[in-house]
Amino acid sequence: MDASRIFARHVAGTGFDDLPAAAVEAVKTFALDSFGVAAAGSRGPFTTEWRRVLAGPPAEARVWATTDVLPAPAAAALNAYQLHNSEYDCVHEGAVVHTMAVLFPAAMAFAEREGGVSGRRLIEAVAVGSDVAAGLGLASKAGLRFFRPATAGTFGGTAACAKLAGLGEETVAHAFGIALGQVSGTMQAHGEGSPLLGMQVGFGARNAIAAVDMARAGLPGPQGSIEGEHGYLELIEGAHDIAPVLAGLGRVWRIAETAHKPWPSGRATHGVVEALLALRAEHGFGADDVADVLLSVTPLVEQLVGREVRGELAVNQARLSVRWTTARILLGSDLGHADFTPDALADRESQEFAGRVRVETDGNPDPNALAPVAVEIALKDGRRLARRVEDVPGGPARPLTRAQHLAKFRGNWAWAGLDAEAGEQLIDLVDRLESVTEVGQLAALTQPGDLSP
Repeated sequence: MDASRIFARHVAGTGFDDLPAAAVEAVKTFALDSFGVAAAGSRGPFTTEWRRVLAGPPAEARVWATTDVLPAPAAAALNAYQLHNSEYDCVHEGAVVHTMAVLFPAAMAFAEREGGVSGRRLIEAVAVGSDVAAGLGLASKAGLRFFRPATAGTFGGTAACAKLAGLGEETVAHAFGIALGQVSGTMQAHGEGSPLLGMQVGFGARNAIAAVDMARAGLPGPQGSIEGEHGYLELIEGAHDIAPVLAGLGRVWRIAETAHKPWPSGRATHGVVEALLALRAEHGFGADDVADVLLSVTPLVEQLVGREVRGELAVNQARLSVRWTTARILLGSDLGHADFTPDALADRESQEFAGRVRVETDGNPDPNALAPVAVEIALKDGRRLARRVEDVPGGPARPLTRAQHLAKFRGNWAWAGLDAEAGEQLIDLVDRLESVTEVGQLAALTQPGDLSP
């Protein structure tokens, strides 16, 4: 049986009672995290311009952290872009897929348009959608050829919306086939640090809704969408092995393997960020004390965030530059949204320091490995400091505490300028998501001036 049919059976046949407690809690954790990150992302570049392009009737779903209500596919696209544009959204490290970036905005917009969607149904949708999106990434045995959060994410979003629509196995398989015809996501945007990078997950969210709408209307899709000669794995990934992923369906829940991001920069910078913050705290040195910085990273980290700094960077380039994040930390920052504002990016001292940071690869043979990484700092007084990070903070081996999780959400909520009381109400609703009868209540709280009674 083709993988598309096996995934379709998993999507159609999984119910809330099949989910272990860890998966349910992970859905709630990353749902709240996603609302907060997307709220902060409403201040990202080109959000206003894209809203103008997508604006129009009918009013079906809310754009988070704004007063806009747009057609569901448009709202899904904008919310997905806002969720990813600050590089602060959760990620499945083994799959190299931002698990919630496509599927959660797509599922929420679809749910608002449908109406009457309960929290239990949303949890089911997020869980199975995560299995599909992360599963496709885990099946790959090659380096990134396309932007996987958008490509694999489109299938995950399709799975989530198909679950909310109550589609049967055969219709889900058709939806996957229609999704294949809409998959897009170029790494050129990543290499250039273009805002299109985050917009591509928006395209995926929009296209996931379209795929489910078309399949529900009776339009057929190709049936070998994942393992076919010209299916997803051959076309997008190249070398692959999906058998272990399929064998784990219903036993291994990928949402519970998802990693929190403690800092608003590419996940591939985070091992270095932690090492630098720890060394600075332990030894009390400043930028003026530093003679040399050497970062030893995996080939994937070098590919994703090893970009050089020559003068001022665009915001998307800076978030994806381990040299920039290194400079900001050694100049005294703890790394937050303020390190990627126009004023910060124009700072000559940061630019000059970042230009001196050296990056080398460690030859790790795993094309999808983000760790280990090592930092070596030579001080002007002759001391040499070093730190190695094997497990990046925020991942399953080192999860954020609830206090850290909530602090991140509240910080993002405040950065977006949203009402603190609405934020606390959203925390409460997500905490008891399985008892919520209408998930549109969650979206309502993301809009300025919207407080539940």
